[in-house]
Amino acid sequence: MRQFIPKLLLVLSATAALVGCGVPGIPKPPSLDLPQPVADLRAVRKGDSVYLDWTVPSETTDRLAVRHLGPTHICRSLNAAIGECANPVGKVPAPPLPGANPQRNKSAKPATASRANYVDHLSRALLNENPDAEVFYAISVLNGRGRSAGNSNVVHVPAVPALPPPSDFQARVTAEGVELSWTGTPHAADTPGFRYVYRVYRRPESGSADTIVGEVPLDDFSAPRLVDHSFEWEKTYFYRATVVTLIHAEGKSEAQFEGDDTPAVKVFAHDTFPPAVPSGLQAVYSGVGQQPFIDLIWAPDADADLAGYNVFRHEAGAEPAKVNTGLVKTPAFRDMNVAPGKTYIYSVSAVDVRGNESGRSQEASETVP
Repeated sequence: MRQFIPKLLLVLSATAALVGCGVPGIPKPPSLDLPQPVADLRAVRKGDSVYLDWTVPSETTDRLAVRHLGPTHICRSLNAAIGECANPVGKVPAPPLPGANPQRNKSAKPATASRANYVDHLSRALLNENPDAEVFYAISVLNGRGRSAGNSNVVHVPAVPALPPPSDFQARVTAEGVELSWTGTPHAADTPGFRYVYRVYRRPESGSADTIVGEVPLDDFSAPRLVDHSFEWEKTYFYRATVVTLIHAEGKSEAQFEGDDTPAVKVFAHDTFPPAVPSGLQAVYSGVGQQPFIDLIWAPDADADLAGYNVFRHEAGAEPAKVNTGLVKTPAFRDMNVAPGKTYIYSVSAVDVRGNESGRSQEASETVP
């Protein structure tokens, strides 16, 4: 028994030493460093160009940070089932990894993700008049050794011809608004499965956001015209127009894409246009048992930028003179500065917020007894 105890202590000491040294368990296989397949590929068609963009993978299929990215292959097909991308239509060089740092932990994730893009130009041989025709895209991101974990999600765009932009696109500032006009685009009328509209955009000089001003059907064979009422005066804008193709394929939701744009037209929306001339002016005397006065009323001006009115008065043979000190805010005025036995002749003008003044209304007269 005495010999057994020292041996047992020796075994326990050796076991404790091994545990303290952190003997590893089952070894993990080395990472293949394959970027995760892209899942957010997007495609937008404009004219005969297709704009693709996606998020650059930041993790491998092992959920480790990507260390070595290779090029991205662009796969295009006329069929929805895209297999291995053996003959890519384009390649995008490997972008720098976001937050890349050779000294960082290999398992650390990059702080932010970046996006990449590619533009594919469709040849006329790929396009036809069938409303069901589509072009499909997927991408394959390779690692530094030229290997991939597979294709991305598949996206598609219509594979029908785009109509050219309208010609002679013009913009003119008028009292009604910015008037936009152009020459119609030739097209085959009543093509089954297709509908076309002109779409006009506006962008402020000081910004990058486009606003759709409006749309006009392409089957309107009169001189195309559109008036923009939603702009702000005294600002500069750029206008452009395009033809939108709307596709109605049986069993599918409506698809659409824009053609190329017209050259942008620059417009300074300077307001030099006065409000409408006031109408319906009437003058009525009152003064029995009180200080005499003449009340004026007229139809209100409907201009949205109206600031107020000026009131003019004169006697026969004299020049009209303004009788109000500040703009009259309502379509009514009381003239207290009248004398018995005189006849006064009145007229009214309208003034907008930029100081443009209308002509004077028809005159109305009243006599003080």
